[in-house]
Amino acid sequence: MRKSIYKTPAELAAMVPAGLITALALDAVAEAIRPGVTTLELDAIAERVVRDNGAVPNFALVPGYRHTICASVDDAVVHGIPNAEPLRAGQLVSIDAGAMFEGWNGDSARTFVVPGDGADTVAVADGARLSEACERSLWAGIAKLATARHLAEVGAAVEESIEQSGDFGILEDFAGHGIGRSMHEEPTVHNIRVFGRGPVVKPGLAICIEPMLTLGGPDVVIDDDEWTVRSADGTLGAHWEHTILVHAGGIWVSTAHDGGAAGLAPFGVVPVLPAGAGV
Repeated sequence: MRKSIYKTPAELAAMVPAGLITALALDAVAEAIRPGVTTLELDAIAERVVRDNGAVPNFALVPGYRHTICASVDDAVVHGIPNAEPLRAGQLVSIDAGAMFEGWNGDSARTFVVPGDGADTVAVADGARLSEACERSLWAGIAKLATARHLAEVGAAVEESIEQSGDFGILEDFAGHGIGRSMHEEPTVHNIRVFGRGPVVKPGLAICIEPMLTLGGPDVVIDDDEWTVRSADGTLGAHWEHTILVHAGGIWVSTAHDGGAAGLAPFGVVPVLPAGAGV
């Protein structure tokens, strides 16, 4: 029999700590990003935070992958492998991270412009514009989850936000996902309008919404490492992601320290901590 995609209230509450640890790892990466730092060093920083909080880096549990983060630089959009090349001021870096705590998973991504003097001002402006549009579309999708009847409404909200922000390329063949005991579970969470309504949005749903955009077209190529996904036209890429829990009292963004309050405020949505969860 197919396993239900919906979790019990106790299971949702148990997922909250994994999300918070994931957020802490990304906080540490954000604090460390600067010119001269390598993504391998950022990977070590994230791993230390995850393990110091009693969790396990869940990316390293994926067959064939051994790092705590994915680090995608400039035209790499997602799944970039950390390396020893120093970052430069003005580069655009997307960091995806996750943690497993007591058998439950969190997954989140943020995009950063490397701070510092001497950067190409046009490239910095383009990167910031792309990242902001991507993050804005993420929050539009999360806000829609608070009122949606079916999951397809979320993808429509993400795409609509992107269209309103500008002419960006949306990675249509990559999507968000369910999350729980495994980092990647059903259902698929699209970032575009799709045929069909998708699963019912109701208490027990735990998903990751993760729009991925380019400054140019939507086509991508995959490096010889069989992981790194790059824009086919060489334009910048951005990736934002959060883990969201749907429960009887509302929604809660487990990978945001405030449950998503700041990001959801422009949409008039107030997140509610799942019953039985501590922060």
